[in-house]
Amino acid sequence: MPRLGEKYKDIEIEVTSKPIAEYQNDEYFELDLPVAPAVMVGDEIVVEGSNVSQEKVEGVICRNLGLPEPGTSKKGILGRIFGQ
Repeated sequence: MPRLGEKYKDIEIEVTSKPIAEYQNDEYFELDLPVAPAVMVGDEIVVEGSNVSQEKVEGVICRNLGLPEPGTSKKGILGRIFGQ
């Protein structure tokens, strides 16, 4: 996550780490937060209860910032030949 914060200066990265016992109680579930481990970008839950790739998180960050997602600007050989 720190590398993504350096790459996309318009976002704020907040990491919260707590013992698992704090996530498995009634008070936590009443907050209506995602199941840990989780990654959220803005109000969007990218993943909850499992790991996620950096590429997926970066794609969601780009969508939230109105930027093209990484890898979407690559053209195939026919696209380069015909300019599409």
